[in-house]
Amino acid sequence: MPTAMGGRTRMRRGDFSLRRTAVGFALAAFLLVFGGVLLRSAWGSVGGHPVVRGVLVLLVLAGAVLLLRRRRRRRRAARLAAAVTEAAEELVDTALAEIDEAVAAEVRAEPVLVPEPVYEPAPVDFAALDPYAFEEAVADLCRRDGCRDVERVGGAGDLGADVLATAPDGRRLVVQCKRYGPANKVGSQDLQRFGGTCYAVHGADAALVVTTGEFTAPAAEYAAACGILCVDADALAGWSEGVLPPPWESPAPVGGPGLPEPA
Repeated sequence: MPTAMGGRTRMRRGDFSLRRTAVGFALAAFLLVFGGVLLRSAWGSVGGHPVVRGVLVLLVLAGAVLLLRRRRRRRRAARLAAAVTEAAEELVDTALAEIDEAVAAEVRAEPVLVPEPVYEPAPVDFAALDPYAFEEAVADLCRRDGCRDVERVGGAGDLGADVLATAPDGRRLVVQCKRYGPANKVGSQDLQRFGGTCYAVHGADAALVVTTGEFTAPAAEYAAACGILCVDADALAGWSEGVLPPPWESPAPVGGPGLPEPA
């Protein structure tokens, strides 16, 4: 019967086979009968010669001894071959098991690389915020983009400044926030009031007006003349979502204290 040993299937030693046993007994009986006939014939032919009979007996005994020795050698060789085969199979199985364990340990030790999450800013509906929440949202954008000393100062008596901050390059930022709806636009009067305080009162190096709506043409012209950066609803969305750079990184506007007037 087959048996599993070291992941392989082979026949066990000493398995009983009726056919082989019957053939073996028949062959042994034939040799015994044939040998007896030959021996009897030879024994009768020598007659009364004791010397010849002695030699014949010695030959028979020598043949029997040689046959026994040969069978013993075959059995020893078979046992030795079986022992060597079994030892080799055990060595192979042990080596394969060690290789499997080493591979498994290497797989367990290999670090798993987790990709870093990609920052994708979610769109913010700034128009849905109340005026104070809108000012705080603009202050958060300044903090996100590396500004220091950011504070929301909007309220009564703010003199046009809603957010104060220091840009990454050291410039002082003064921001006015205008949360206007689609029907309202930031006009030139709003810009004039802010332009009168952002530089003289708050000492701005960069002045910004951020709105959820749009600017009128006169307001945009006045802002350009005074060096004020205008950020409308589209520009605010691009800034918030990381599509556009921070407004203070735009080319320096003309106008304002210490800046050349527009040609």
